[in-house]
Amino acid sequence: MTRKQKALLILLLGALAAISPLSIDMYLPGFKAIALSLKTDVAQVGLTLSSYFLGISFGQLAYGPLIERFGRKKPLLIGLGIYAVSSIGCALAFNIESLILARFLMAIGGCVGMVASRAVVRDLFPVSETARIFSFLLLVMGIAPIIGPTIGGIVVATAGWRTIFVILTVFSLLLIGTYALFFQESKPADPSVSLKPLAVLKGYGEVLKQPQFVVFSLAAGVTSGGMFAYISGAPFLFMEEFGLTEQQFGWMFGLNAFGLIGGSQLNRLWLTKSNSAAISLQMNSLQVVLSVILLIGSMLGILNIYASFGLIFLYMTCLGFMNPNNTALALAPFTKGIGNASALTGFTQMAIGAAASALISHFHNDTSLPMMIAMLTCGALSLIAMVYFRLTNEAIA
Repeated sequence: MTRKQKALLILLLGALAAISPLSIDMYLPGFKAIALSLKTDVAQVGLTLSSYFLGISFGQLAYGPLIERFGRKKPLLIGLGIYAVSSIGCALAFNIESLILARFLMAIGGCVGMVASRAVVRDLFPVSETARIFSFLLLVMGIAPIIGPTIGGIVVATAGWRTIFVILTVFSLLLIGTYALFFQESKPADPSVSLKPLAVLKGYGEVLKQPQFVVFSLAAGVTSGGMFAYISGAPFLFMEEFGLTEQQFGWMFGLNAFGLIGGSQLNRLWLTKSNSAAISLQMNSLQVVLSVILLIGSMLGILNIYASFGLIFLYMTCLGFMNPNNTALALAPFTKGIGNASALTGFTQMAIGAAASALISHFHNDTSLPMMIAMLTCGALSLIAMVYFRLTNEAIA
């Protein structure tokens, strides 16, 4: 593969993987408008975020064996088709219940991009390169949280929240056309892969027998849970507590994504001098310290908007280092069953994200403390898992 072909592939995979974060971030500034339009409250609108996380979680488990059985391309195109139809359903939603359901189906379709992009990277690149490739993907994906809330805030203010889902429909149709015409299958169909429930469960069971996968998939999951806790709680923190408008929130949310992108790109440079496990452990430790400062400072009422933003920015920067390394380490042990390993990694990340989002909605108490407690808890659980693995296993790359 030439340098130009590699760059084009990473761009396409990044756009594919970005569809889900774009679907999350772009409509966040519209929470108030959606609540007013559908005659409900912001806490109920938050359930559309939880249902999306739930759909991503279980949808990825379905796509794991499908992309092993039929190759990567065919399930990818079908999933994007489901996403497009469901996006139209979101735009036409007539009450909060129909929007919650449409968001769930939207996630079922869109999550194929997350499973397929990870699997294709593992198909085409050696283990020694995967962390760097995932860092490149995060660079492309990072555009979504930068432009998503900003565009969403502008669209809500000028054309209404329903237009957001029309834009997402058009984006998915463009992806369908691009992948149908230009994507070359990275793994041929394998008729020997059974789709019977017991065989599927056995395949996932084989993945779970690998200790390195369990630890780093869990680490990736709980740190993502911390990020989604922030995503769920950020509208209240910055628009209610600090009084930002929808458009101001969109700009602020997008700026925080620079931390995620910056960390991922510094990670590529750091990998030339260190290894994925060491980098992830060090950044996780820093993340926990930042979370403690954020929580205590908020409880004491000594953090203004600038201090809160700065601490969260650094928190996201740590995630930029951790996410590609944890994902690469989780998938590294596999040469077969990569689709199942990719799906299970994604399931862990999104299931924990859905739980964090739902818990924040449930324990909402007109403060940002539930969000900050969840961010600290997720970081601490990840750190415990990695320290335990480091103490009980030989050093890994």
